[in-house]
Amino acid sequence: MAALGVDVNVGNDDGESNTAIKVPERVLRRDQARLEEAERRRNVKESQTVTEEKSDFFKSTFNDEKTAVEEMLSICNHNGCDKSANSLEEITLKIQQLQKFLNDSMRFLTQYEIRQAQASLQKLQSSLAEKRDELLPKKKFAFRSRNTGANKQPAPVQQTTDTSESDVGGTVSVNQCGFSNADSQVLSKQAEEIQQRDVLLSHLTNCKVRLYGCPSTVHIKNVRGCEILCGPVSSSVFVDQCTDSTLVFPCQQLRTHNTTATLIYIHVTSRAIIEDCHGVRFAPFTWTYPGIHDHFKVAGLDPNRNNWREVDDFNWLAAGTPSPNWSVIPETERICSWDVVGHP
Repeated sequence: MAALGVDVNVGNDDGESNTAIKVPERVLRRDQARLEEAERRRNVKESQTVTEEKSDFFKSTFNDEKTAVEEMLSICNHNGCDKSANSLEEITLKIQQLQKFLNDSMRFLTQYEIRQAQASLQKLQSSLAEKRDELLPKKKFAFRSRNTGANKQPAPVQQTTDTSESDVGGTVSVNQCGFSNADSQVLSKQAEEIQQRDVLLSHLTNCKVRLYGCPSTVHIKNVRGCEILCGPVSSSVFVDQCTDSTLVFPCQQLRTHNTTATLIYIHVTSRAIIEDCHGVRFAPFTWTYPGIHDHFKVAGLDPNRNNWREVDDFNWLAAGTPSPNWSVIPETERICSWDVVGHP
């Protein structure tokens, strides 16, 4: 059988005659595969170079802006009250812009770089809160809670300032507020009470909680039978020891530990993480209230980017097999309308 091939004309040195050479088809295929592999490697290298360049640009820009904010905080002491208020608002805006810059850059940053940037932002937010408490007159708020049962319950402890370590991966800063030790109560906070602050909700049973605003971080610990709805969270939500509850919030990152039989309606721009959890079910965020679109902007979250079904289970390492510890809430079972609680 004659070998398959392709005739190739080759000219001699004086250019006067051509010689037809039959190149085997397998050689052509091999050369083509070699060219394609070389092209693939070139594309990968270019992609890596672009990613590295983007990462370098992010780090340089982020550090420059962070340094500028730190300098603004350091000279804020020397201004009068009115000037201090304007300066603090400008600093708040710059921190929000930094948060959005980080959110938009996450797709090409490493996890280490993301954690470092989040820690820097958390430190800036804490410094801003301390400076605001130092320079501006403190507002007094009238906190109200309403009982859902016939009998009166002890008033919940209002968390105001505290320094402690969270058991679910985050540090609770001095700029903290929230509710603790409540049973069968309706609890709410308005935007000005939680704006860019850490919120701690702990030891709550059969409570309805509404947080109308954009906190910096939310910690939910030791809650049972609760319904907790929160506005956009600019960084992370940490959940631990949660049972038979419903959680509803937008955030940049979610970390859930030791949680069972809980529904989570979430808008998350990175990925949700669960560990030591069972019977956790997810659906997209469905709550709304007046001003929530502005709060998305303040938190630096993209309302059009929601990775609600991208969940990493740290206890399930079987590649290609879904984790049995979480599932998606069927559309027919999802709640789309929520009670209006505690909103003026």
